[in-house]
Amino acid sequence: MRSLLDRTDLAILERLQTDGRMPFAAVARELGLAEATVRHRVNRLVRRGLVQIIAVADPLKLGLQLAEVGIRLRGPVQEAVRALQKIPEVDYIAVCTGSFDLLIEVVYEGPGHLLRVLSDGVRRAPGVDQIEVFTILEVPKDSYRYTALESVSYGSSRNQTSS
Repeated sequence: MRSLLDRTDLAILERLQTDGRMPFAAVARELGLAEATVRHRVNRLVRRGLVQIIAVADPLKLGLQLAEVGIRLRGPVQEAVRALQKIPEVDYIAVCTGSFDLLIEVVYEGPGHLLRVLSDGVRRAPGVDQIEVFTILEVPKDSYRYTALESVSYGSSRNQTSS
């Protein structure tokens, strides 16, 4: 089976995870590559759906509020997911194991807004049996740097013997 990423891909991603606006020329210079190589590899990773290059806003710093919602279902997961995907305030949906079938994140303006999202949207999704809401007070760590990426590469030191 082919690896998803090689060492060069990982090195490029590491730089872009630190500074997503870093010019391809600067990435190429740091890695000793041609700018065209960096551009080609990044475009390939985006095309394959392995990465997205976007601006990520901090809702709390923008004056918005966050809630994580655990959802227990009775019925097919996909029906509930399709309905929840249509709620604009829901920015994250995960199918999971454990106490909940789904975990979602809701970005809202205040208590009344959250109540409307939960009552008119989340609770009305097909199959929703119970919900548990966790209001986020602070986010001390929010990282998009995944150290586990090394384990999916051909070039991982754990998967490679010395030459």
